[in-house]
Amino acid sequence: MRDLFQAYRTFFGKGDALYQLFAPYRICPLGAHVDHQHGLVTGFAFNSGIEFLFSATETGKVEMASLSFEGLMTFNVSRPIDEKQDNWGDYLRGAVWALQQDFQLKHGVRGIVQGSMPIGGLSSSAALLCGFVMAIDKVNQLGLSKMQIIEYASIAERKYVGLNNGILDQACVVLCEADKLLFLDTRTSEYKLLPFGSAATGGGRMGGSLPFKLGIFFSGVTRKLTGTDYNLRVSECKTAAWIMQAYEGEQLKELQDTRLRDVEEEKFLEYQDKMPERFAKRARHFYSECDRVTAGVKAWQEGDIRKFGEYIFQSCESSIHNYECGSPELIALYHILRHTDGVFGGRFSGAGFKGACIALIDPAKEDSIRQYVTDEYLKQYPQYRDSFELFFCDPASGVDFL
Repeated sequence: MRDLFQAYRTFFGKGDALYQLFAPYRICPLGAHVDHQHGLVTGFAFNSGIEFLFSATETGKVEMASLSFEGLMTFNVSRPIDEKQDNWGDYLRGAVWALQQDFQLKHGVRGIVQGSMPIGGLSSSAALLCGFVMAIDKVNQLGLSKMQIIEYASIAERKYVGLNNGILDQACVVLCEADKLLFLDTRTSEYKLLPFGSAATGGGRMGGSLPFKLGIFFSGVTRKLTGTDYNLRVSECKTAAWIMQAYEGEQLKELQDTRLRDVEEEKFLEYQDKMPERFAKRARHFYSECDRVTAGVKAWQEGDIRKFGEYIFQSCESSIHNYECGSPELIALYHILRHTDGVFGGRFSGAGFKGACIALIDPAKEDSIRQYVTDEYLKQYPQYRDSFELFFCDPASGVDFL
């Protein structure tokens, strides 16, 4: 945070920032690619993310700089928001645009942000959005609830930035607690924060610290989701639901309002052999992933980290073969993790087009995991020797002021 204070004075001259905020990154061990179809998901926030340092402006002007990206982003919260500019400031503009639908904003923010890891698969965009929504909320005294922060950040990403995702990322960034697993129904927004081993201990957490750490393995390749087939996969899932509803003779809704969660799994089992294979695969991933979430939550509550981890491995297999995503680099990393001693479970994170793999690992084997994964990955992709990185982190609580 000291670097941020120095940078604040460098960018903005005299004056001190009043507020400090930390928005964590997130991982989704089970529930990949289903939130946009109103599926069941799980998640952790962890102790790496985006730091915010800011103060209020009386004129409504926003002046935000970043130590991770170039450019000083400037606009005014009391005026209509312009079209996207295809830079990191689109997330800031999108947050204000979403809030303007319901509030008359008067105060802007002057500040600086810094991310603590490379982007890709950890929902840095959700961390930035949720943190900035909270910053605007703070200086305008809007009194937003946690669910409202999630909703406005989601609206900004879907309707302004243009990524057709659900609320998984934002929910993890906002709702998670350090020693619990977030279990969220994205159709109803109902959620639980589950202690590890709670079913084995009558509702409390098993004694001692959590039996794992989070491993974050960056492939060395990053790409914005808006430049991938992410939105196409969302449309394919919706089309799969449309096809099954058509077989049933149901009245169809607009495609944008259609979700696989609208169709019972039994109907998929009945119609899967009649559907074009492309759409059957998307639906197969959705239903099997929701089943894995349910089974994984049970294993988590029973205190069985190995079984929980095995479901994570199975989830990645479905992402590769049914959802058909994952770059060659991420798939290679996944297979290395599958054969690494001390890794309970792992998969590629986020949409899987570029970015990172995540894993639950045995803390006692950090050193050997680091050495083995690094050696094996760079044997296959020596061109990423300078950009491949890995980190070991702990679960953390959601976005908050420091």
